Amino acid sequence: MKYPETESSTLELKRELPKNDQIVKTIIGFSNQSGGKLVIGVADDGTITGIHETEAASAIEYLNHSIYTASTPPILPNVYTQTVNGKILLIIEVSSGSNKPYFRKQEGLEKGTYIRLGRSTVRATVELIEELKWQTHGKSFDCMSVYQTNENDLDPKKIKSFLEKRRDRNSDKITQDTLISYYLIAQEHTHTYATTAGILLFGKRPQHFFSEAMIICSHFKGTEGREAIASTDCTGTLFEQFETAYEFILSRLSKSFVIKAPKREEKLEIPAEAIREALLNLLVHRNYHYNSPSKIAIYRDRIEFFSPGIFSNPTIIHNLQSGFSYIRNIAICKVFREANYIEKIGSGLITIFKSYKEWGLKTPLIIEGEGFVKCILPRIKAQTEEIDDFDSIMELFETSDEISISDIMSRLHLTRPTAGRKLNALVKKGLIQKKGKGRSSSYIKLSSV
Repeated sequence: MKYPETESSTLELKRELPKNDQIVKTIIGFSNQSGGKLVIGVADDGTITGIHETEAASAIEYLNHSIYTASTPPILPNVYTQTVNGKILLIIEVSSGSNKPYFRKQEGLEKGTYIRLGRSTVRATVELIEELKWQTHGKSFDCMSVYQTNENDLDPKKIKSFLEKRRDRNSDKITQDTLISYYLIAQEHTHTYATTAGILLFGKRPQHFFSEAMIICSHFKGTEGREAIASTDCTGTLFEQFETAYEFILSRLSKSFVIKAPKREEKLEIPAEAIREALLNLLVHRNYHYNSPSKIAIYRDRIEFFSPGIFSNPTIIHNLQSGFSYIRNIAICKVFREANYIEKIGSGLITIFKSYKEWGLKTPLIIEGEGFVKCILPRIKAQTEEIDDFDSIMELFETSDEISISDIMSRLHLTRPTAGRKLNALVKKGLIQKKGKGRSSSYIKLSSV
C-alpha cells in the first residue's frame, strides 16, 4: 500500500528513523515556514513499510524532549503513531512557528537556522534569517526606513500622477498623512525617512539606494546557452521597469494577424496577459533585500522570469494555481493594486495558468530553487533562432536618412554584434551602404531600393 501523499515542503517521508540531529533540522525547517510533518515508516517509492511497535514507543518518549532542548526558541512537536493497513507509522508534526527564526542551539543562529526548500531541508541565508525576524514582528522590508534618505528623495510628480489615477480617489493632494498611509515615508523620533517602497515606487534615483533593484532582459539564441541576440537593462522605478521590460518582451516574440471584420488584429504567439502577470509577480513579490537583479531570459522555446529569494512564508508551491498568495511587500502591492496594475491579490497566477489552458498551450512551470523563484512560460512552438529584424531596420530609414549601429541597438534592443551582423547582411543584399569606418560609421538606404 502506498502513502496517500507525496513529499513536499510540508511533508517528508522516511523508511527508518533518521539520526536525531537530522530530525531536529527538519522540524526547525517546518517551524520556520508553513509547518509540516515527518512520517517514519514509508519507503522512497511511497510504499508503507511501517516500523516496530517497540521502536515507535521508545521514539515517542525521547523525541519530544530532544527536539525541545535542541532548538531555540524551544519547539514542542506533536509526536504520535498511526496504524495504516496493520502497519505502524511514527509521525512528528509541527505547526508554523510564531517566534521565528528557530535554530539548532548547538550551531547558533547564523549556521543553525533551517528552512524547507521543496522536499529538502537547507540552511537559511542571512537575508532569509532577517526576513524571518521581520515576520515575527509583523514587519515588511518594503515598509522599513532607508536611513540615508529623506522625503526629498521622492519625486512629487510621480506621486501626484499615481494619486490622480488611483482607485477610489478622494484627493490628489500630497500630504504627510497620505505618504504615511501608503508606507512611502516613515517617521522615527524627529526624523522623516523615505521607505524602501517609497524609493522603489516613486524615488528620484531608485538604483542609487538599491543598485540591484532592476531587471536584466535578454533574448538568447537557441534553447540553451548564453549567446545573446538582444538585451536591455530595465531601471528606474518599478513602474518604469515594468513598461521597459514588457515592451522588450513583446518586441522579441512572433506575431500573427487575425481578421475580425472590419479590422485586422495582431496576435502574439503566447497570451499577452500571461506575460503581464508573470512580470507583475516578479516586480511585486520579489525579495528586495537580496542584492541581486531580477532577470528575464527569452529562449526559442520559453520565457524565464527569475526572481531573487524564495517564496514568502507560508506560500506552498502546489497551492499557487488555486490563487493562494502571501504578501511579502505590503506597500508595493497596495500601490500597484490601486494603480490598476493588479486586479486582486492572488489572481495573477490563476490568470497565467487559465490563459495557457484556453490557448491549448503547454502548462507554465513555477520552480523554487535555492535562493530564487523561476516562472517559465512555454512558447507556442519552436521559432527560428532569430527574429528577422531586417524589415524593422529598413523602417528606420523612413524617419532618418542615415542611421548608426547605436541607433539599431537602442531602437531594436539588439547587442552590438547582432546589430552589426544584420547590417552587414543588408549591405550584402544591396539594400544599404556603409559610410565611414569604426564606431563613427553610419548606414544609408540605397536609392535603388
